[in-house]
Amino acid sequence: MQEEKKTTSEAPKDTTATQKEQVENQTEESKDNKDVAQDTTDAENTTSQEATEEQEVPDPLELAKQEIGELKDKYLRLYSDFENFRKRKQQERIDLIQNAGSDVLKALIPVLDDFDRAKKSIQDADDEKKGETALEGVEIMYSRLYKTLEQKGLRPMECSEGKDFDPDVQEAIGKAAAPNDELKNKILTEVEKGYVLNEKVLRYAKVIIGA
Repeated sequence: MQEEKKTTSEAPKDTTATQKEQVENQTEESKDNKDVAQDTTDAENTTSQEATEEQEVPDPLELAKQEIGELKDKYLRLYSDFENFRKRKQQERIDLIQNAGSDVLKALIPVLDDFDRAKKSIQDADDEKKGETALEGVEIMYSRLYKTLEQKGLRPMECSEGKDFDPDVQEAIGKAAAPNDELKNKILTEVEKGYVLNEKVLRYAKVIIGA
């Protein structure tokens, strides 16, 4: 009888141990399931991130095509700007050549007016005074013309008798016997006056030098 009681009293202990083991097993399984779920979630996140990174990586060929298109557009714009600049400068040069003498011609118009007035004065003058009137008209016109050209930068060269011959601004068209040794290779006579325009020789003076 005592042995049966002993056996009966040990039975609840075994049952409790078994239940405890089951709880522990369920806890481990739950923990394992959580770990598996976490691993699965991490794997899915990694896969999604990799897919996103693959989608964000641009195609090198497309990038090259885009860059080529931008460069082509920039080149066409620069070429168009240069062509417009070239045409504008060409037109300005043509206008400058065509109108280069307009200022001088405009300044000479009053001289033409003096010629007209002088001619009319000579025609209306008495026969005895025609010569005097003509001379006065010529002097007026010469003075007006000289001042006009001088204002535009034109001035005559100094080629007086006895000065040294300068081949840079003078042209010897002949030689004559010098009256003395001092006038050898010197200017004896100025045949045609030379002119300088803004310090540049416009026409060489023609002279005769002593020999």
